[in-house]
Amino acid sequence: MKRKVSLFLSIIMVLVMVMSLTACGGGRSDDEGSATAEAGAGFEAGATVGVSLPWLGTQNWKEAEDQFKTELEAAGFKAIVQEADQKVPTQQQQIESMVQNGAKVLVVAPVDGSQLGSVLEDAKAAGVYVIGYDRLLENTDAVDAVVQFGSIQTGELQGQALLDGLAAEKGDGPYNIELFGGGPADPNAPNFFKGAMNVLQPKIDDGTLVVVSGQTEFTEAATLDWDNGKAQTRMDSLLAGNYSDKKIDGVLSPNDGIARAIITACEQAGQEIPVVSGLDAEDESVQWIVDGKQYSTVNKPTNELVAKTLKIIKLLQEGKDLPTPTATADNGKIEVPLYELTPQIVTKANVEEVFANDPAKAAIFK
Repeated sequence: MKRKVSLFLSIIMVLVMVMSLTACGGGRSDDEGSATAEAGAGFEAGATVGVSLPWLGTQNWKEAEDQFKTELEAAGFKAIVQEADQKVPTQQQQIESMVQNGAKVLVVAPVDGSQLGSVLEDAKAAGVYVIGYDRLLENTDAVDAVVQFGSIQTGELQGQALLDGLAAEKGDGPYNIELFGGGPADPNAPNFFKGAMNVLQPKIDDGTLVVVSGQTEFTEAATLDWDNGKAQTRMDSLLAGNYSDKKIDGVLSPNDGIARAIITACEQAGQEIPVVSGLDAEDESVQWIVDGKQYSTVNKPTNELVAKTLKIIKLLQEGKDLPTPTATADNGKIEVPLYELTPQIVTKANVEEVFANDPAKAAIFK
């Protein structure tokens, strides 16, 4: 009888141990403040990956749409790639639909980095991994990683290019300049501006740079929705109100579309073209740099960003540890692992070298 009881207790103990190990084998940690992917879980090959983009209004987002479809399918995944036309409710609904359609990973470039918390937390509860693409996902613990180019560094490159261009093209200072920022809902935009002002503010303080309008805060310089038309309207107003008897020497621009709008406004106002920065190395702006109309841009190759994102997705699918992040960022709830790539300044001096192996831009140099 004692042997039977002993055997029964042994069986019970083994069952308890098995159940405990099973309970510890989940794909993500639900500990408070943690949203980091765990190794050892993984998911089936050929699973669905959802990609949610904010819009297709600039060349880099169109490239991202095409490349994610191509690269995910080439890697054996089923791809759902959608864009939200700069509308937060649309993006929320698209993300919900991706989860309902079985997505194991969401790649999210937010319209507004602070407005997706609840839908991402629902995705997390369903066991879905979440990767921020190009932009930080804010105020949520439902994010495993963010892949982007360094945003402060990007702004510093823009600010330094403006200074270099003024010295090279506009003679001795002081220089009259104006400042433009990107869309305030984009968490990168204030960082671009901050990085640029790290470089420019000391020169404003010592009188080398003069912001004639006095509009030096991001809230004053921001361009709602990254809208080129809104940027050109603001530039028209700045010129009419401040430059009727002055020349403008330079403008800090947060991206290429806005740079072209600024240059167009200056040409229409009869101003000599100022030194203007940019971002994204759009084909049209690369041509303008070659032609001497736009001074600089910052190259953030979409193919490199997509490739880095694909590497992380494959590691998650295989149940492997993610690599050590290059940095972290406080998103209001957790320290998010960042996988940051290095942006590159482009001017007329190095434009052919930078794009020597880029077939899409080869025609520009012929």
